[in-house]
Amino acid sequence: MNLLYILDLVGTAAFAASGAWAGIRNNMDLLGVLILGLVTAVGGGTLRDMLLGDLPPFSLKNETYLYLSLAVALLVFMLHRRLAFIEHPLLYFDAIGLGTFVVIGTSKALAFDMGSLGAIFMGVMTATAGGAVRDVLSNQVPLILCKEIYASACFAGGLLLVLLHALELPDPLAALAAALTVIALRLVAIRYNWALPKASK
Repeated sequence: MNLLYILDLVGTAAFAASGAWAGIRNNMDLLGVLILGLVTAVGGGTLRDMLLGDLPPFSLKNETYLYLSLAVALLVFMLHRRLAFIEHPLLYFDAIGLGTFVVIGTSKALAFDMGSLGAIFMGVMTATAGGAVRDVLSNQVPLILCKEIYASACFAGGLLLVLLHALELPDPLAALAAALTVIALRLVAIRYNWALPKASK
């Protein structure tokens, strides 16, 4: 089991937990919480695979992702009062998920001979689309449309991966550098409350 796959599972679990928390905060029932957890965890990668024509999507080829997402969402639903202390640390696991998903999405698009910009967008979509659907279903403005350094960190990581790929850096090193870039940008943004500029009124 390689490191990227382990981080992928960690990110999946973190995303599932964040979706479940959103459902609980919006007073959803068990089904709603499970759906939000599942959509948040696998939605981006599923949409990516559909656009790339790689069917059935990854989550149906390897159902570990489905079982893990549902199990984590169920655990959060059952124990959310006792697990409240992990809500803040989830931001850090979420950052790991972002970095990993960007690398996986961008790398897969490049393997399908997609152009550089398209590959970057596929990486960003893999990392953020599930969360966007979660926010819409929770009646919230999607995080990627807010001022936070979120999708922009994903874009930076995808761009770096494409550049390193063009320079023919070994894939493991390129993937590690890109993932760490996303993770570092997101964590620093959380720590110092960094944000993109907004239009003045």
